[in-house]
Amino acid sequence: MASFLVSAGCSLLGIRTAEEPEYTVLMAEGNMELRQYPGLVVARTFMRGTYEETANNSFRVLAGYIFGKNKATDDEGPQASTKIPMTAPVLQEKTDEGWQMSFVMPSEKRLDSLPEPLDDRVNLADLPGFRIAAIRYTGFTSEQKINAKAQELEAWLGAKGIKTAGKPISARYDPPWTLPFLRRNEVLIVTEDD
Repeated sequence: MASFLVSAGCSLLGIRTAEEPEYTVLMAEGNMELRQYPGLVVARTFMRGTYEETANNSFRVLAGYIFGKNKATDDEGPQASTKIPMTAPVLQEKTDEGWQMSFVMPSEKRLDSLPEPLDDRVNLADLPGFRIAAIRYTGFTSEQKINAKAQELEAWLGAKGIKTAGKPISARYDPPWTLPFLRRNEVLIVTEDD
């Protein structure tokens, strides 16, 4: 109980304890960066609806997976469920029919070492390394905020002659009870390699 209270208190004050994927900063200007990420393993789910409608339900589905709604296997057959540590950020990307949310798996995890999801709405994927542009902001996140920040980021990339190669992705680093002015949020856009 004490560790939960410490963790919640740190989150409230914007002190992050969850693992984040490592990356290399290739260019930085103000609240914008161009980064190179290594390959990542993610657990993801898709839901139809608006950003606001899908955010909580998608989070619950993926949280269920990492908190034990899964089945590990080894050479001896099925094993008990496994808990996987929460990481940051939580990613959400708009599709034609809804939103896809992804949890990045801890760095020591590989696709073949992850337990099998028991919820068929969860799928696991191995993403190759990629280059991404990011714009950081605080406060609340909404679809309108994502679109506005994406426009700022695209203008910056355009001025640098950097072409985009994907749709905007919302990245949230803090739990919802974190004070808004201490939250770290980003909009990410995959870019073409040189």
